[in-house]
Amino acid sequence: MSNTNNTSGSQSSSNSSKSKQKDAADEDVPSPMEVLRNARTQLSELTGMVAESVSSFERTEDGWTLQIEVLELVRVPDTMSLLASYEATCDLQGELTGYRRVRRYERGRSDSNRPGGR
Repeated sequence: MSNTNNTSGSQSSSNSSKSKQKDAADEDVPSPMEVLRNARTQLSELTGMVAESVSSFERTEDGWTLQIEVLELVRVPDTMSLLASYEATCDLQGELTGYRRVRRYERGRSDSNRPGGR
């Protein structure tokens, strides 16, 4: 009988260790808002342009994929300023791993060629 008690005690101890490891791993994973903020900041630093907003955000197997709207060229009036959509990828910790411009447009114009464009 003492073997049964020791076994259950060691299982509790083992489960507690796994729980602590899982909690520590969860602490290393940034929240979605932290990923958004970090991606915008990192993209701005790399491109030297203002990241105005995040228009899409998705968790993937490898990390995160974001669509970030960037002010590329300021014009007067503001509706004529040039914006661009950048697709940015981040690892699971929220560090930027790559980006590419996927579209460029004037602030005051809608994109009628894209599905769902208004």
